[in-house]
Amino acid sequence: PYRTPEAMPPPPIIDMHCHTAGLGADGSGCFVSPAMASSFRFGIYLKAFGTSREELMEKGDRILVDRIAAQVAGSTNVTAAVVLALDGVAGPDGELDRSRTEVYVPNEHVAASVKGHASLRFGASITPRRKDAIGRLDRAVADGAVLVKWSPSIMDIDPSDPGLEPFYRRLIHHRIPLLSHAGKERSFTFAKDELADPERLRFPLSLGVTVIAGHVAEGGENGGEEDLERLMRLIREYQSLYD
Repeated sequence: PYRTPEAMPPPPIIDMHCHTAGLGADGSGCFVSPAMASSFRFGIYLKAFGTSREELMEKGDRILVDRIAAQVAGSTNVTAAVVLALDGVAGPDGELDRSRTEVYVPNEHVAASVKGHASLRFGASITPRRKDAIGRLDRAVADGAVLVKWSPSIMDIDPSDPGLEPFYRRLIHHRIPLLSHAGKERSFTFAKDELADPERLRFPLSLGVTVIAGHVAEGGENGGEEDLERLMRLIREYQSLYD
């Protein structure tokens, strides 16, 4: 509010943060938990997409990606969009823990769904504690992934965990960025907000990972500081950090 409004940058503009979801009726593999399905949030999300449970069950989950493409086509500024998969919580065995996962959108579903739209790009999501996380990353890149998306507070990921170094090294190898939620999370029915502390991104940044910190303007506090202040400190230190 204290800055003079700036003009939009010239096209092409790519929206790098577009979510999709689904109920899995067409074999997409998508699902939402009973807690999310019964939450007031779910109805709002369906309305935002201009759809309903009945339509998704009838026509399949790909229609949400089709609608994102239609919105891009109707935009005067945005020329392309990255549609994001969303992995779930990994259990002690390195497999998907459905009981602790609220929304799951498989990489395979998003990669296949965007192929028919020249304006859409594939954003992968891989929980690094999956037992085959490196292999999943390699497959996603082969399928055209342009980034990897994390929501640490709902995927139960600690970005500062030293055990994630092999995954980070593989991201660097493939030269694709990590888009990580950094700030409080209220889009789900639960969140471990401490895992989205921007300071936890210091470790991957120190290794050379390109990091995009999403949503930090939504607020949140850690270590007695606002998350935005913690992010700004990192931005001054690392040229590979974006928000």
